[in-house]
Amino acid sequence: MTTTTRPESAPDAAEARARGAAIGIRLGHRLFVAREVGIGLALVVLIAVTTAVNPRFLSGQGRRDLMLGATILVVLAVGQAIVIITRNVDLSVGSVLGLAAFATGKLFLAMPDAPIVLALLVGVGLGVLCGVLNGALIAVARVPALVVTLGTLYVFRGVDYSWAAGQQINAADMPAGFKSMGTADLLGIPLLALFAVAVLLVAGFYLKSYRSGRELYAVGSDPAAARLSGIPVGRRVFGALVVSGGLAGLAGVLYAARFGTLDAAAGSGIELNVVAAVVVGGVAIFGGSGSVYGAALGAVLLSTIGSALPVLKVNPFWQQAVVGALILAAIGLDRALAARVAHRLRGRKARGA
Repeated sequence: MTTTTRPESAPDAAEARARGAAIGIRLGHRLFVAREVGIGLALVVLIAVTTAVNPRFLSGQGRRDLMLGATILVVLAVGQAIVIITRNVDLSVGSVLGLAAFATGKLFLAMPDAPIVLALLVGVGLGVLCGVLNGALIAVARVPALVVTLGTLYVFRGVDYSWAAGQQINAADMPAGFKSMGTADLLGIPLLALFAVAVLLVAGFYLKSYRSGRELYAVGSDPAAARLSGIPVGRRVFGALVVSGGLAGLAGVLYAARFGTLDAAAGSGIELNVVAAVVVGGVAIFGGSGSVYGAALGAVLLSTIGSALPVLKVNPFWQQAVVGALILAAIGLDRALAARVAHRLRGRKARGA
């Protein structure tokens, strides 16, 4: 008597694909945690070598400058990491930062006694609106993220230039309380750096502890399998872009507090450094793996490289070349790790057959 094998039903196939994606995410997580440790060691070595050349590099003011230099990049990198985990990218963060920074300055010009909390809410709110526009075009209209955010990069910057109309806002136009936020310390740590730490901890906790946070990894690992498993892919991508926009708006307010002098060019080009920090920090450019902690480490590493290489008397050209080499090495390592994960998955399937 001949027996026939019943083909898998759609729900069974979806469940199998979801299980495979979950296993892949766990394997990838272990490998990328090891990579984050490597980034931390590279950072320690860089600081040690630079301090040996110039002991003032880690003086009290030197440490403060390092933390302040990384603050804005860390905030942006956290939002960008959340987006890239979903297999998308947000290239508009630099323009959103500039728009929010200039809006903060205009707020204080119109209302010199405005509370700092209001400035934070205005900056974050403006960033959220920009994120909503990006998210609607990407998640709802299903236009590729690279195309949408490249377009909105120029749209938001154009709005900023049109609004500024050549005007420059100086530190003297800012209230003393707001400017002190950019210079104040708490237990030896700059207040602005504490904003970055708070953002990092909240984002890391959310991604690890909430189902919707973990679903972002499933979306980035295999969007089709995630959709078949009942995950609202469009909603998750939309939320990631809104968060990225909101954090870019927050970064704009922090930028205004730190530098004081503002014009329409604030934040120009920083989006490339943000993507570089996230990729160097171990977040796979093809989505599905990595962490915001790794992205923050990548941001600190790139910021420290920018501060350390001049101390080591390295030509500015080579500073850019080092960053470029790190990006290429990170992408190559991504592919090698992805191949290793795929090989382990095939081995598991073969043993289970």
